[in-house]
Amino acid sequence: MAELKTVARPYAKAVFEVAREQGYIAEWADMLNILAAVTVEPKLKKALGNPAFSAEEKANALADVCAEVATEQGKAFLLALAVNKRLSLLPMISELFLQFKLNFEKAVNVEFTSAFELTAEQTQTLAASLAKKLDRKVNLTSETDASLIGGVVIRTGDLIIDGSVRGKLAKLAEAINS
Repeated sequence: MAELKTVARPYAKAVFEVAREQGYIAEWADMLNILAAVTVEPKLKKALGNPAFSAEEKANALADVCAEVATEQGKAFLLALAVNKRLSLLPMISELFLQFKLNFEKAVNVEFTSAFELTAEQTQTLAASLAKKLDRKVNLTSETDASLIGGVVIRTGDLIIDGSVRGKLAKLAEAINS
């Protein structure tokens, strides 16, 4: 996984810089997201890996499938990836691009899981609190998971805050067993 990220990072960085300079960050993010989703489809993934097709044919096929969002620069990018046999990196490039975008916008995606449904007011209070603590705009997605018993689990990137009863019981069991 780290190797893919290492190879994909220069492509994502270059595309992000072009998108930033031209003011098309959101459009590139959408295009890369769609391209990434398309390239993991089994039939298309198999076709993209087929050596019988030229790099140009593969790039054109992807551009055709995503014609609604593929720009001329996007097509050129796809061709560059195809020539360098890097089309399989599109999901990772899209993920890295999104990270660059969030960092540029001083934003962060936060996944919030609670044992019970929160009210809109509680959700807003939590988002405001996290925004202040992280010094970022917070894009909050929430879900419920009754198996937590009580409390919450907050995830953003590598940071996980587990304040659930299930998590506390697991820590207690670990302490007792050691």
